[in-house]
Amino acid sequence: MDIASTLRTRLSDLSPVALEIQDDSAAHVGHAGAASGAGHFSLLIVSEAFNGVPRLKRHQTVMARVADLLPHPIHALSIRALAPEEYS
Repeated sequence: MDIASTLRTRLSDLSPVALEIQDDSAAHVGHAGAASGAGHFSLLIVSEAFNGVPRLKRHQTVMARVADLLPHPIHALSIRALAPEEYS
């Protein structure tokens, strides 16, 4: 499974103006969660959908679209969800 493509597809309905996905798995080799082959990822998503929305609700919005990918094939997901005016 191509995790980055899957995340892009799952988040496309948020019409992101920026979407960056980084595979951080190499930094976690030997970690118990990585032993099963699940990866660590960092996600930056910038969307108008996050205008005026609290950070917790933004994370819940993202997680609602990807929760079934945890704990496998994704062991850990770091999320930065920003409104366009917060993105520089």
